[in-house]
Amino acid sequence: MRGHLRERSPGHWAIVIDVRDSQTGKRKRRWHSFTGNKREAQVECSRLITEAQTGAAVDPSRATVAEFLDRFERDWVALHTTQRTCERYADSLNHVRKAFGDKKLQAVKPADIAALYASLSRSGLATATIRHVHVVLHGAFKAAGEWGLVQNNPCDKARPPKLQNNEVKILQPNEAKALLEKLRDTPLFLLASLALGTGARRGELLALRWRDINLNTGRMTIERSLEQSGEFGVRSKAPKTKNGKRTISLPDHIVAGLGQHWREQQEQRLALGLGRAPDDAPVLAAPDGAPLSPDTVSKQWERAATGVTLHSLRHTHASTLLANGVDVLTVSRRLGHATPTITLSVYAHLIHGSDEKAAAVAGAAFGQ
Repeated sequence: MRGHLRERSPGHWAIVIDVRDSQTGKRKRRWHSFTGNKREAQVECSRLITEAQTGAAVDPSRATVAEFLDRFERDWVALHTTQRTCERYADSLNHVRKAFGDKKLQAVKPADIAALYASLSRSGLATATIRHVHVVLHGAFKAAGEWGLVQNNPCDKARPPKLQNNEVKILQPNEAKALLEKLRDTPLFLLASLALGTGARRGELLALRWRDINLNTGRMTIERSLEQSGEFGVRSKAPKTKNGKRTISLPDHIVAGLGQHWREQQEQRLALGLGRAPDDAPVLAAPDGAPLSPDTVSKQWERAATGVTLHSLRHTHASTLLANGVDVLTVSRRLGHATPTITLSVYAHLIHGSDEKAAAVAGAAFGQ
């Protein structure tokens, strides 16, 4: 079995593998695209030859969707995402496997993917979940293109259902107060108060340590998040983007609430013989001082029957700020979005009055 390289353009290679068909005995060529320097291309060529010799390689023209998705999860998802994200990807891709896993990868058309989205919608799957299937599948076909397995990405022409604004409940001020009053004197009260007052995510709040809180200056630093997976359990991870690590100002009532919580936590620890909480102790902790499980907190929230999701409190925080004239850049920084563009794409419909203000400014500047 042999292989050789052809440089299509600087840094772009065609790897040609000569193989023998196990059924007919005839020799044929398999072409693979690769981007990198010559040495890297040679290494990839050797790897492909080894795969073909051991039977691990799949002829692109014969590979099924299920076979490719197995490879995608093994060779891309596992290397570029966290364990929790791997599990979410697996859940989304299972919908694809059930729909057309036996179909040849190169035979998948936009109509097949559109039919998948329609079927998932009819089955009652949430729009947000279907959109996540789209994002993951689009990424899978993008990888297939980069690996030389398909010519075009069929997801480019298959549109997932639009996410309706009313799918995420945003609380009015009186509703938020009623929610906090319902949760008062429960372990979820401080979590809900922090989510409404800071816009932080569930995992970010559960990862907070006392050293991240400065009660004197009223500032809070977010630099970690807790995630939970079946393989690794509960563990902390760094933010996905550099803007995910941030320091934000706290409302006065949050500062007061945290101060009271700190005193109560010290009393509880002393009563249990644990001693004073160290600086790296979690703010929201179990009675024994251990971090709270994200999944357990979500189940507790469901049992509380609040009528809203915990994540909707983050949306409520952002929408309240925008509705009261706080600029998009500030809101984006508080939320830890990678760019203000993301903030605008999610909350643009909540920004009112800007056009009237623009007309008034133009009239004052240029009117006679």
